[in-house]
Amino acid sequence: METILNRDIAVGAPARKVLGIAFFLSATVLGAFVRIPLPFTPVPATLQTFFVLLAGAYLGAGAGASSQVFYIALGAAGAPIFSGAACGLAALSGPTGGYLLGFAAAAFMIGALKKFCGSFTLTLALFCLAALVILLSGSLWLKACLGLAWPAAFKLGAAPFLAGDLFKACAATSVYWRIKKTI
Repeated sequence: METILNRDIAVGAPARKVLGIAFFLSATVLGAFVRIPLPFTPVPATLQTFFVLLAGAYLGAGAGASSQVFYIALGAAGAPIFSGAACGLAALSGPTGGYLLGFAAAAFMIGALKKFCGSFTLTLALFCLAALVILLSGSLWLKACLGLAWPAAFKLGAAPFLAGDLFKACAATSVYWRIKKTI
């Protein structure tokens, strides 16, 4: 019996990938519930970006984007997992829909480009660029959804989140660099 308890459990690469996708999907859900409503914009600040950045870095382009596509699909299908427990196609087509779509694009971009980031600074730059992709996607969606001019869409959809997303990119980069060798 002791031999069985002391054995390492061997998990194959496909199983690790599925577990990673499930983990980052779940982390993104939890990040949606860490939300700060902002009175001057229809979009709340959340912790989701932090997990989206790490999903792309740890899982790679395909699996990182898949974790976010599955998150979007579950929410669109009716699971109350978007920010504020929103769900359904109405939530996806509302003011935050562009950010949600930007999650998959950002995770894919990080996964595809992380091989070129051999230093903390380059990784931070990539994470900041990915956060900017999310903000621009959200702002463009707000522009179309609310019929805003570009300056107003940027003022509502990107400007309030720049400092917070920079902080989340720094935090995600630190986490990534501290544990990337153990993964």
